[in-house]
Formats: sequence, C-alpha cells, structure tokens
Amino acid sequence: MSEKIRTIQEYVPGKQVTLAHMIAHPGRDLCRQIGVEDKGAIGLMTITPGEGAIIAADSASKHGDIRLEFVDRFTGCLVFTGDVASVESALDGALSALNNILGFAPAPLTKT
Repeated sequence: MSEKIRTIQEYVPGKQVTLAHMIAHPGRDLCRQIGVEDKGAIGLMTITPGEGAIIAADSASKHGDIRLEFVDRFTGCLVFTGDVASVESALDGALSALNNILGFAPAPLTKT
C-alpha cells in the first residue's frame, strides 16, 4: 500500500504579498483557458490577508489602464490584463501602496 502525503496549507496572521507576476504576451490558448482578454499582458498577485486584494485592485487600477479580471477577497488572488506597460505600472503601484502605506511585506515583481 502506497503512503499518501497530506499537505495542509494555512495562513498565519501577517500582511504580505506572496506573488506579484507579469506574463507578457501570453498565448491565446492560455488567455482562453483562464478566461481573460488577450490584451498584451496578465498581472497576477496573491496577498495575505485576502482582503488586501481589494486594496491592491484599487491601487492597480489607479496606476495603469488595466481591466480587472478577477478579485477574490477570500483567497487574496488578483488577476488583471492590459498592455505590457500598463500591467507593469499597475503591479508597481499596487506593490508600492501595500508596502509603503500599509506595511505589507513585499514580494519581488517577476516577469515571464
């Protein structure tokens, strides 16, 4: 009998951005599979506590001409699209607001 490994994920109290990533020029298949517009770039963020996604979405939309595709206040997931420059600016703005105004631990902005 094979042994099953059980993984438990839990959030601990704290304020952090665990992912801030830009996918530049995603393929049409990827956009179709995840249900977003093919606009040049996809911005992804994961934030703890989850309500931080609402604040990040507000800040991102004020820093770039983006379309909010998904905001989940329970998991802290934020997905938005736009041209590459707008998505990068939106990610920078959201990271800056969370870090400098609210004291969140930042994540590096990564790109593919």
